Amino acid sequence: MWPLLSMCVFGLLGCTGGQDYAAHWRGNDRSGHCQYTFTVPSPSETSCPPTTTGGPEMEGLKARLSLLEVLVTRLTGGETGGPGAGSQSLADLQMALTQTIGERSLLQAEKESLLRDVEGLQKRMEDMRRETERLKSRPCHPQTPLVQPNAPLKNTGVRPGGGAGVLSHLVSRHGTQGDTGSLRDPSWQYGGSLAFQELKADVTEVPAPSPLGSEDKRECGDLLSVSEPVSHRKADSIAGKYGVWMQDPEAVAPYGGNMVWRIDTVGTEVRQLFGYEDMDQLAKGFPTKVLLLPEAVESTGATLYRGSLYYQRRRSRTLLRYDLATESIAARRDLPHAGFHGQFPYSWGGYTDIDLGVDEQGLWVIYSTSKAKGAIVVSKLDPNSLEVKKSWETSIRKNSVANAFVICGRLYTLASYTATNTTINFVFDTSTGQGKQVSLPFRNKYRYNSMVDYNPAQRKLFAWDNFHMVSYDVSLGRQ
Repeated sequence: MWPLLSMCVFGLLGCTGGQDYAAHWRGNDRSGHCQYTFTVPSPSETSCPPTTTGGPEMEGLKARLSLLEVLVTRLTGGETGGPGAGSQSLADLQMALTQTIGERSLLQAEKESLLRDVEGLQKRMEDMRRETERLKSRPCHPQTPLVQPNAPLKNTGVRPGGGAGVLSHLVSRHGTQGDTGSLRDPSWQYGGSLAFQELKADVTEVPAPSPLGSEDKRECGDLLSVSEPVSHRKADSIAGKYGVWMQDPEAVAPYGGNMVWRIDTVGTEVRQLFGYEDMDQLAKGFPTKVLLLPEAVESTGATLYRGSLYYQRRRSRTLLRYDLATESIAARRDLPHAGFHGQFPYSWGGYTDIDLGVDEQGLWVIYSTSKAKGAIVVSKLDPNSLEVKKSWETSIRKNSVANAFVICGRLYTLASYTATNTTINFVFDTSTGQGKQVSLPFRNKYRYNSMVDYNPAQRKLFAWDNFHMVSYDVSLGRQ
């Protein structure tokens, strides 16, 4: 056995004589038998080909074929799944193409129609231009007198402005007594063949009447309308949720009429009065003057007039006149029988029992008394001494309205302080002592209006609406 095995080994070695070397291994296989393994390098290949078919090139080719199959499937509608998906997709494409071609045809036809319209308009413009040139180049015929030079002129309401031959009338009535009246141009009675007949008359120009109040700001009338609100500034802190802001309609030195004054009225000791050089400085929030009032302010009823601040002292019916020039109290007086500190406020509350205001006629105060049982009382005050000169009792309850102001001696009330679109609903005329219901639109832009005052110099309403200082233009006239 061993000699035969040795011969086989030598034979294999002899067969590989042309190779560099040969190697063999011995080991047990899985069944426990001895197994011999021989390795002989090939004379033409340094290694054996891989046992897997294809190699890397084949794997790359397979990947590209797979990608190509996916693309073909998508193009033919294979993703829709079904044998007829490809034909359905082609039908949809054909339908979309047909629709696009139809729309293109419609757009082309519309374009041609628009081009024809443009050409027609250009032609009309050219015709009008030629007609204009023709009329400009055509000479005017001499004027034919309509009346004899020495004939008396009839007064027909046309004022002659001077010069000979001025026409006193342009038309005259012809015909019998029964003619009810065709009006004819007198030039036709001469039978002229003139193509144009010029009529000239020198007329004295009479200026149109000015709008009410354009020349005299103090001219009065009924309140006809209130404009949309214009916002000027928003308060910076909670102290400015309610407040009062104003300009002096009859300012005196050292402050001018452009000066804007403001009081934030939320707090128990309201004493700061801020002054701004003008509206622009107010909008920027840069006060040029800050005054500390000697006594605290109650609510939003203060007003400015002739260099003084008029206001109600806190928790009292006392009225104070604070002189801005001397920075001191110039006058004080109790308002007779007036309710205060929440007895007869406006509907929004805020201790608005006493409300001061100014109009074209002077200084007013709006309040109520126990005798009036909560109805609004309006009184005219002496601006120097604060003495009540005259009072009127109205029929409208103070706590049923949101605010009130006086224009041209007429008291107006506001229906709501929170409704965005509300009305001025009542007017009381102090000249006649009569009141009536009205309905003038008014807008609370920020929906919490705590102060409304009138400025007669500017014909504006100033209001404090939920942190915002706003103004309204008013229109006055005759109903």
